[in-house]
Amino acid sequence: MRRVVVTGLGAITPVGKDINDFWDSLTAGRHGIAPITRFDTADFKATLAAEVKDFSPADYYTDKSEMRRTDLFAQYAMGAAVQAITDSGIEGKIAPERLGVYVGSGIGGITTFVNETLKLQERGPSRVSPFFIPMMISNMAAGTIAIRFAAKGPTLPVVTACATSSNTVGEAFRAIAYGYADAILAGGSEATICPLAVAGFTNSMALCESSDPDRASIPFDAQRSGFVMGEGAGMLVLEEYEHAAARDAKIYAEVVGYGNTCDAYHITAPHPEAEGAARAFALAVEQAGISSADKVYINAHGTSTPMNDKVETLAVKKALGDAAYRAQISSTKSMTGHMLGAAGAVEAIASVLALHTGVLPPTVGYRDADPECDLDYIPNQARKSAVDFSISSSLGFGGHNAVLAFKKLD
Repeated sequence: MRRVVVTGLGAITPVGKDINDFWDSLTAGRHGIAPITRFDTADFKATLAAEVKDFSPADYYTDKSEMRRTDLFAQYAMGAAVQAITDSGIEGKIAPERLGVYVGSGIGGITTFVNETLKLQERGPSRVSPFFIPMMISNMAAGTIAIRFAAKGPTLPVVTACATSSNTVGEAFRAIAYGYADAILAGGSEATICPLAVAGFTNSMALCESSDPDRASIPFDAQRSGFVMGEGAGMLVLEEYEHAAARDAKIYAEVVGYGNTCDAYHITAPHPEAEGAARAFALAVEQAGISSADKVYINAHGTSTPMNDKVETLAVKKALGDAAYRAQISSTKSMTGHMLGAAGAVEAIASVLALHTGVLPPTVGYRDADPECDLDYIPNQARKSAVDFSISSSLGFGGHNAVLAFKKLD
């Protein structure tokens, strides 16, 4: 296997529309949760979300007509992709056939779907946009990014619900490691803060119904009651080490492990004994070569739902044994909300930056301990700690589990 490193990062999030602002917010413990502004929530039980503020897609598109033919989820993806490619400095320094795009979305263009459905009902079939299908389908973020950067190598949109962009990063890691590409832009995007999605998640008993933004997304806290919907995009440029070194690229971290499993248990609930999640953690830990003596930071899936946080805690214990109690863990969803298909990539970025900077972001809003969640969750304040490895986990509807492991470059 060839070595794979991270050479570029990009993020459009509820707590920052670029990497610097995103990281400043996380390390300062600032969350982006507030009352929903996109629509009237008078009839809704869940009224809070983590919205991206003041996003201007025109900053990232050279062709404004293309921008107008693109759903918001793909616009977020393009923004984060442009940032990551620029950060990496790889453009023009790689053969097009050796550059790939692995970008997914858990849901895709749901706003376009709703808007065009209303057009059909109210104005008839002739009024449905000719761009409806390409705007809606969830592979179009990857397609438009590939077109923008002439990436003619392997391209793989992934849809595994909340594990989507951890899977894109993991599968990109494998593709580069086994020689199918020299670099891949990997990540995910989501834009689902709309009435239909909020109603659907609320009625599936997934969303927090609190009206207090400071006590809404509170992973691992005993009073947690559901997740807060977030949105945005995260992108990482993964690159073969020798290729990166040859062009003197900035290297944030090395990708060293990936676990991909399925609970095969239930469409929304995790396995109560954490069988699939624990195995995903164990696979990533084994491939990375992490020992009980290593200092480890874990960016947990940590959704703030009663079942997820308890099961994920159990998964960490099963995978790490006694070392679980020495691991330093946080859930940045306490600040970004749950960004669904973008969550894995954004949290992988947080894991890489924690390793790179030696600052571990906190779990904010944490107040009441839960005896079933008894690990170190870095409550409320960032922590300076030089760690040897960082791990990022994502657990999605359908039982999908994806765990990534990173280390400092030797």
